[in-house]
Amino acid sequence: MDIQYPLELIGTFVFAISGALAVKDREHDLFGAGFTGFITAIGGGSLRDVLLGSYPLVWIGDVYFLYAIFAGIIMAFIFPALTKLRKTMFLFDTLGIAFFTVLGVEKALSLGVRVEIAAIMGMFSAVMGGVIRDTLTNEIPILFRKEVYASACLAGAVLYLLLREFGLARDYNLLISLMVIIAIRLIAVKYKLSLPRLD
Repeated sequence: MDIQYPLELIGTFVFAISGALAVKDREHDLFGAGFTGFITAIGGGSLRDVLLGSYPLVWIGDVYFLYAIFAGIIMAFIFPALTKLRKTMFLFDTLGIAFFTVLGVEKALSLGVRVEIAAIMGMFSAVMGGVIRDTLTNEIPILFRKEVYASACLAGAVLYLLLREFGLARDYNLLISLMVIIAIRLIAVKYKLSLPRLD
């Protein structure tokens, strides 16, 4: 069974939750939180598809992605206690970037681009939804903070391409690369690791 499609739906779902939770504690109504969740879920993938010239955009061509987004938004409202747990927001965001990185690489490769471009497209798929979310909620985009974020995605994308080059079965590759991105992010946050700063 091809695991890519369910992973794409899961990634969309968790990013929608992440976006909705980002505004839930700011007294926004359902529409405001829903809009932010929607943009967070589709932002990175849509930018990737536009840059690669892939049409229709994924969420336009497959209504199940919209259903995944709506389910994520509803989940954020059914369980309001989620907004009080900072770790929950972090968890959904980490899952989202992991899913979207490897799936972004897959999508780019399927369109015949070079591996270098595929790695960048994977990173774009993962981080741009969060950048848009932070901008809409008047936060400094996480991309510009000290946290290991985009670099974890890029590392996962490169790992996926290397394992693919060595002939590892695709489904195993997807799962291993996902877990590595999640592990890098968790370890970096737990031990407050960051990349060197420019002085």
